[in-house]
Amino acid sequence: MKFDASFWALMGFLLFFGLMFYMKIPGMITGMLDKRVKKISDDLESARQLREEAQALLADYERKRKTAEDEASEIVEAAREEATRLTEEAAKSLELLVARRTRAVEDKIAQAEIHAVGEVRARSADIAVEAARIALKGEMAGKGDDIIEQSIKDVAARIN
Repeated sequence: MKFDASFWALMGFLLFFGLMFYMKIPGMITGMLDKRVKKISDDLESARQLREEAQALLADYERKRKTAEDEASEIVEAAREEATRLTEEAAKSLELLVARRTRAVEDKIAQAEIHAVGEVRARSADIAVEAARIALKGEMAGKGDDIIEQSIKDVAARIN
């Protein structure tokens, strides 16, 4: 019996598959593929969990960022209000200071006027006294003796 090449190829093929099943190579390949599928599945699950954690962290940071922005806005608004209030207070304080200084200057001017009027009156009185002295001296020079005699008579008349 003569066998051709196809027969031997078929025999080699059957022998190859027979040995593979005998040695449980398909089970080993299936086991390895199952392990590989399991590992890929575990990796995908791990990646899904990491993604969920990352999204949770992102949401948490977004909330924190939003809170920080809100706080910063509140701080800026409070600072603006404080600056406005301080500006108004400074303006009021300046007005009061100007009013006090104006009153002080007006008081000093009034005191200076009173002092000047007093000096003018004193000087006027001094001039009037000097003028009266000069006038009396001149009058006494001419009528001095007559006035003295008349004064003596008036005093004597009053005594009696």
